[in-house]
Amino acid sequence: MCMHSMPDVIVLCGGAGLRLRSVTGANPKSMASVAGDPFLALLIRQLNRNEFRRVVLAVGYQQQAIRSFFGDHCEGVEIVYSSESAPLGTGGAIRNAADLLNTDAVAVMNGDSYTDADLSHFVRDYRENTVDVSMVVVPVDNREDCGNVVVSSDGNVIQFGEKTSLDGSRHMNAGIYMLSRRIVQQIPTNSQISLEKELMPRWLDEGVVVRAYLHQGRCLDIGTPDRYSSAQSALRDVERVISSTAPGVSL
Repeated sequence: MCMHSMPDVIVLCGGAGLRLRSVTGANPKSMASVAGDPFLALLIRQLNRNEFRRVVLAVGYQQQAIRSFFGDHCEGVEIVYSSESAPLGTGGAIRNAADLLNTDAVAVMNGDSYTDADLSHFVRDYRENTVDVSMVVVPVDNREDCGNVVVSSDGNVIQFGEKTSLDGSRHMNAGIYMLSRRIVQQIPTNSQISLEKELMPRWLDEGVVVRAYLHQGRCLDIGTPDRYSSAQSALRDVERVISSTAPGVSL
C-alpha cells in the first residue's frame, strides 16, 4: 500500500437505535434525516473531503434501506457492505468486516456521530507514531453516556471508561479510530463484543499503546431525540460553511 494513500474506512451503522425510534420509526438510526440528508450521507461526504475513497458499511438492522439508498458509490466514494445477521457489537462488527479490507490499517467511525476533526491529519499522525491503535478525543461535555479518557503527558491513552466517570479525565471518546490490521485480526470472530466496553480496556491492560489524537471541537451525536434535534441546526451550519468554502476544506 502506498504510504500516501488513505486507508479503507469501516462505518458502524448496524444498530437499531431504540432511543431514537420516536424520530426515525422503523428506519435505521444512521438514515435519520439531518440537514436535509440521511446522517450517513453527511459522514460519507466528510470522508470524501478528507480523501478517503473506499468505505465498508457495517450494516445489520434494516440494512436494505441503507443498501438501496447508497448502492456501490456515493459522494465519490466506493461503498461495500459487511452484513451481520445478528448483533455483533462494535468490536464484532469490525472483525466481521476485516476480510473486505484492502489496506493494512483501517479507519473506523460510528455511524451516529460527527466530529469536524481533520481526518487526513489524524491518519498521518497515526502513521507517524507507528502504533496499533489511535483514537480521536474531544473535551468532555456534560453528557454521561460516553467514553471518558485519561490522556498522559506524552499523548497516549492511559485509562478508558465507557459510560464511567474517571478521575483526571478531561477528554471523551469521539468514536473515530485507526486500527492496524494486526490488532483487528486479534478480535474473536463470530462473537458479540464491544470495542468500547471490552476491547479497549483489554488492550490497555495488555500494554497496547493507544494514541490519543486531541481535537478541540465537539462530538455531535444523534443517539437521543434531544441530541438529534441539536444536531439538526449544528450540522446545517457545518454544511452551509462547507458549501461556501473553497474545495479542500477538511471539515
